[in-house]
Amino acid sequence: MRELLRFQPLYQERVWGGRAFETALGRRLPANDPIGESWEIVDRSEAQSIAEGGLLNGQSLRAILARYGADVMGPAWRLGAPFPILVKWLDCRERLSLQVHPPSAVAGDLRGEPKTENWYIAQTAPGAALIVGLRRGVTRAQFEAAVAANAVEQCVHRFPVAAGDSLLVHSGQVHAIDAGNLILEIQQNSDTTYRVYDWGRVGLDGLPRPLHLAQSLRSIDWTDFEPAPLRAAPTSGVIAECAEFRIRRVVLGAGERVHLRAGEQPRILSVPTGSLRVTPEGTGTRSPFGQTLARGDNVLVPYAGAFTFTAEGTTILLVTENFAG
Repeated sequence: MRELLRFQPLYQERVWGGRAFETALGRRLPANDPIGESWEIVDRSEAQSIAEGGLLNGQSLRAILARYGADVMGPAWRLGAPFPILVKWLDCRERLSLQVHPPSAVAGDLRGEPKTENWYIAQTAPGAALIVGLRRGVTRAQFEAAVAANAVEQCVHRFPVAAGDSLLVHSGQVHAIDAGNLILEIQQNSDTTYRVYDWGRVGLDGLPRPLHLAQSLRSIDWTDFEPAPLRAAPTSGVIAECAEFRIRRVVLGAGERVHLRAGEQPRILSVPTGSLRVTPEGTGTRSPFGQTLARGDNVLVPYAGAFTFTAEGTTILLVTENFAG
């Protein structure tokens, strides 16, 4: 199986969402709903990516891995293992809740899953910001008192961001995405989130959303003070590296190319800016869904596939790798 794999987006209604997937990415969305997330590549019991186009059209990612695991992930792939990465677009029309994901040291006790994630800022409104980590010197006792007094904002680290910035958020870092951000999130395959504080908001049902304060207080890294984002740059390089994955930013001018060879490793390609023409290489390698990757596209390049990607104009390509073990 050497096809380039693209999947149908799974749109998620969120109280803080908007319509930016239509206006910025040219997507067709369910009418009038606030759509906050588009799950682009996912392999979970509650959510399955479905292949779009080609010989595998209509098949789930889990079924594809069960039948073609070695071709997609490489010969060392363990049959039955879930795909280790989850890729999402986030349309943050309003501020998200203040939240934390449990680190591995406590996730088991809390019956949750650790989640390290990277945020690539694709587009911002004026004044857009992120909230990640604690203000320097804040203690657990001060934080708990601030939550009780509805004054938690004085304890967390808020900083401005612009398109092209990036930040790796580790399990245990308290965080929130502020309003006005369109973000590509590449993360561990996990969906455990503990909500610390929700700014007095109610959910789509008109009721306050549940908080998970006890789990959050056990999960927060109380030594994590004022992390800094990686700022946008016109050069290629690694923007995120952790035990779970690595992400490279590849900056291309019109006509410049990226070659991915068969037999190296599987990779995820994401296009936050620009577009690419796809040329299959080698016998049996196919591009089943057309010859272009447009802004907003996320595709899985299998271990057995070989392709050349040519920029049609100034393009930024994110290459996620080192996730197959």
